[in-house]
Amino acid sequence: MIAAPVKILVIDGEAAIRRLLRTGFSTQGYEIIDAPNGRAAIELLAQKPDLITLDLDLPDIPGFELLKVIRMRAETIPIVVLSGRDDGASKVQAFDLGADDYVTKPFGMDEFFARVRVALRHQLHAHGERSIFRVNDLSVDLVRRIVKVGQRDVNLSPKEYDLLRVLVQHAGQALTREFLLGKLWSSFTDAQYLRVYVRHLRQKIEVDPERPQYVLTEAGVGYRLRAPAPIARETQTHT
Repeated sequence: MIAAPVKILVIDGEAAIRRLLRTGFSTQGYEIIDAPNGRAAIELLAQKPDLITLDLDLPDIPGFELLKVIRMRAETIPIVVLSGRDDGASKVQAFDLGADDYVTKPFGMDEFFARVRVALRHQLHAHGERSIFRVNDLSVDLVRRIVKVGQRDVNLSPKEYDLLRVLVQHAGQALTREFLLGKLWSSFTDAQYLRVYVRHLRQKIEVDPERPQYVLTEAGVGYRLRAPAPIARETQTHT
């Protein structure tokens, strides 16, 4: 079982477009849920997608109205409008209502995937996160959810990845067990569960799990992820 992939909600009235995007996104390692109309899309928001693609021409709810509803309910989810409307007024209105990007049909898949990655990176940056975290041989791509140690891919369970991501978000900070438990589980959970997942994570990313170099124990507190070393600045001498 690998880390939970990025989940994308595709909202499009054309079945052919939904099939095309489902196939294309799947090859990129994304998880796809799709909706043929606005009402189905609103229900699928409960599944907390990481990004939404939105067709403006839907059979039930006008696209701009749906865009407003989504923005009211999910302020931070990136939204990429995918529309056959190529007029400037539609683009301006979409951006004014909170769209992060606007792609016109027909479209090239490679460019579209690149725009999706940019939207996901912008979301991370807006929350103060780097899209790629590196410390020594460990790298975590928060857009693609790919974890590597050196050149080796590391397969994490969804919960192991969630733990690592929280540690990455607070790299260098000592995090209490209570804080981590609250981030990883919605209800009260025994701290033993956290210790189990920390042990599993160490077994996958540490050279020697008994002497960890990345996920460090803070005695009496909890855990801390080693922060990247600061980049040294060259000093200039003036003569």
